[in-house]
Amino acid sequence: MASTSRATNNMNPTLLTLSILFMNWYIAKLVFNISPEEGSVKPQFDEQLRLIEADSTEQALLKARVIGLSEEDSFFNDKMKKVKWEFINVAELLPLKKIEDGIEVYSRIHETEEAQPYINYVHQRAITLRLNAMPLF
Repeated sequence: MASTSRATNNMNPTLLTLSILFMNWYIAKLVFNISPEEGSVKPQFDEQLRLIEADSTEQALLKARVIGLSEEDSFFNDKMKKVKWEFINVAELLPLKKIEDGIEVYSRIHETEEAQPYINYVHQRAITLRLNAMPLF
């Protein structure tokens, strides 16, 4: 893969753009189990969406699994308790038909008992995004 990477870095920007447009792209959802040494109240899972370039669906799935396995980890948290980040599997693999401004890359329906708390949460997240995007001067 390193040789492909080096070749891509030396490409003319126009050729690189054309190359990206004609690649097969997929979105893979990788799921990890986060387990502290001394169990927390609720099990935790990290769902990550990854962009994968591959010649086929089978290759994309294999690449996504390799990424997941390579990112398994264990470390000590701030309370000096060991935490394991364990790859579970690839839960979804979605082909991207084209790459263009504004294209939908992922969608999830969220069900909740009460709508207003979720709507408030979304508005709060949007406010935080806007504040973080503002210049500091």
